[in-house]
Parts: sequence; C-alpha cells; structure tokens
Amino acid sequence: MLDLLITGGTVIPVDEEGSVYDPGLVAIKGQEILYVGPAGEGLPADWKARRVIKAENKLVLPGLVNGHTHAAMVLFRGYADDLVLQEWLENKIWPLESKLSAEAVYWGTLLAIGEMLLAGITAFADMYFFPDAIAQAVAEAGIRAAIAPGLIGVSPDAAVRLREAIGFCQEWNGAADGRITTMLGPHAPYTCSPEYLAQSLAAARDLEVGIHIHLAETETEIKQIKDQYGVSPIAYLCQQDLNNLHILAAHCVHLEEADIDLLAQNNIHVVHNPGSNLKLASGIAPLPQLLGAGVLVALGTDGAASNNNLDILEEARLAALIHKGYSGQPTVIPAAEALKMATANGAAALGLAETCGRLQAGMKADLIIVDREQPHLYPRFNPLSALIYSARSSDVDTVIVDGKIVVEGGELCTLDREKIMYMVESHAQKLLR
Repeated sequence: MLDLLITGGTVIPVDEEGSVYDPGLVAIKGQEILYVGPAGEGLPADWKARRVIKAENKLVLPGLVNGHTHAAMVLFRGYADDLVLQEWLENKIWPLESKLSAEAVYWGTLLAIGEMLLAGITAFADMYFFPDAIAQAVAEAGIRAAIAPGLIGVSPDAAVRLREAIGFCQEWNGAADGRITTMLGPHAPYTCSPEYLAQSLAAARDLEVGIHIHLAETETEIKQIKDQYGVSPIAYLCQQDLNNLHILAAHCVHLEEADIDLLAQNNIHVVHNPGSNLKLASGIAPLPQLLGAGVLVALGTDGAASNNNLDILEEARLAALIHKGYSGQPTVIPAAEALKMATANGAAALGLAETCGRLQAGMKADLIIVDREQPHLYPRFNPLSALIYSARSSDVDTVIVDGKIVVEGGELCTLDREKIMYMVESHAQKLLR
C-alpha cells in the first residue's frame, strides 16, 4: 500500500524534458517517490494509499533548496542594515557573534527552519558556528540540510576548530535518517591562509564530504587577495588540490573571464545570492556568463541579517529580473531556468543530485504544493511563469520532506511556532546586553 497519493494537481517535476502533467499524479511509499506522471497512466488499478491529497487548483513541484545561508543569523535580522559589508561584519556582526551560545544558535536555527519550511524550502546548506546545535534543530524539525561548521583560519583557535569540525562530520554525516549531510566550511580566502585551506580540503577529501566557502564576494576581497597572493580568489582556491572534492562556492560576484573558466574546469558549484548581494551593494554576479560556460548555479538567501528573509522564490524572481535588466536581454534566465536553479541545481550544489531537487521515481519524497487559488495567479497560462513571476512564498500550502508532511494548510506541523519566536526574541535581546 502507498503512504501518500497526490492527485489532480499540475505537476512540474523539473526534469530534463521540461514536463508538465496537468492533471498529474505523485505516488509516495515510505521516504521515496514511487511514481510521477500523468494521472491515470501506468498505475495499477488496485493501488491504494493510506492518505490521498487532492491537489486540484494547485501546483506540485520539488521542494525548493536554499544553497547558502547562515540560518541562526536570523538572531541579527534588522540589527544592522544599510552598511558596507566590511563595516557590517567587523563593527556589528562579529562582535555579537562572539557572544553566541549553542542554545542561541539552536533556537535561531529553529526559527530559520520554520521560516524556510513555510516558504517551501525543504533543504538548505548552512555554514555557521555550534554545528551540533544546528544539527539537533534540523533533526527535530524534519528538514534536510548540508551543515558546514564555519572555519576562520586567522582565529587563534583555528586548528582546534578544524579538529572539532572533523569530529562533527564523523558524528553527524548521514544522521536523521540521512536528512543530515555534512561539509567543511573554510570561511573565505581572506580568512584562511593557503596552509589552513589546504588542511581543510585534505580533511574533506579524507572524510568524503564537500567544501562550503565564500568566494569573490566583494571588490575589497579581490584587491586583498591579489595584493597578498597575486591572483584572484578563484585562482587562489584553484591552486589547491581540488581532485575528488565537491565544492560549493557562495557569491562569485567579481569574476574575470579566466575565473569563469576555472570554475567550469574544476566543476565548482556556484550559489548566487542576489538579494544579499544587492542589499550589501556587493555587486551583481555574471550569471548568464556562468551558465553559458556550463557552471552549475544554484540560489541562496545568505543569512537573514543581510537579506532580510529566507525566501528562495523571491531569490528566483530577483535572479530572473536583475539579469534581464542588467544585460538588456529579456530572454536571459527564463522562468524554467530560474526554477531549476531553485530546485535541481540547489540539490546538486549540496551534493544531493541523486536524492532530491526533482520529482522522479526512486528519489526522496521532498516536494511542495502551491495554492493557485490566489488573485495574483489568475488567469492561468504558463504555470512556470506563474511560479517565478507571480507566486509568493505564502502561497505554499503543503510541504513534504522524506515522505513526511511538515507543513499543512500553511501551518508548521513539527515546530512550536510561538515558543520558537519567544525564545529567539529572548536570546536576541540578551546579545545586546
């Protein structure tokens, strides 16, 4: 018997063929998708399900993926806005981060997860401190995550932090029924010496986990790395031994043509964060050129302190619109490309290309159902265009991760929303004392 059958909706599997099934059907058994396709085709007549979700007037699609964030930074949302990145970091964020506790990170991460689930995000890549607290929150909430302990190579305890990060990966990789995977997170070229970066990369290779790093985010970073090492941040990374390593590189805003070639040659996965880059005036990444060179690009929100929300639908819309305007070409980043970046490409960036990001038999049942009965989604022409250019995250009705319903009717099923908001407010105020 099936566990869940979703019928009657417009199903967008995000496959290579660009299929849309209207009406379509999704069959789920346990944690996996058993069938995706047109309703009434290829199904045994005696198939029964423990539960049937009737999705008429709704869109059914893969769960969205947040390819780069610092979840617990919701604790700093609205605290320091309208500042230059280095001033924002050095004078505002880093002083508060020095006061963080594991408990504060746990509650901050839970709030971020609640926000992401309600916005249809079923998986995210996180780089932050107190990774055990992050992992505990992920395990309890039912979301999927690739967690990277943040590593600052210039800090006095950098060697200790790397050893602790290795221990974290050994303990948590594959935990929570496989929903938790781990990475190592050397922060950026300007905070990690060549020696420390090499140690981090070697450890990741030994552990068979990925690397999550910030790259080429600001002009200040470009100048600093070029002055110090004579090369761009991309070349700085690529001078290391990257063989058999999965690299997730956030931002990649300031790139030369040679940098784009290096990213493509080394199969580095880029995460575009348009909202954060705009807010911090970091610049606009050359997205069309990256895609044209064959670089896989996903979408991220960055932390809520520099965005100020965790909404991948919004990032998809921004990515589509910004690059049309910036390039003067209305055909760049069409809706289908933006949706792929928010789903399949995001999963691939997390190292989960065979796990989630598409609706396909044999993959994990991570999917969302979006309510089309909204004034801003009428009339009904192209469902992909409706998703990217018209839909809002508040239109997400149901969220399923690993075959389990975690949001239903726009309400969280696994988290105590009121308690989490209370605890986050309490911890945020303590940080200011």
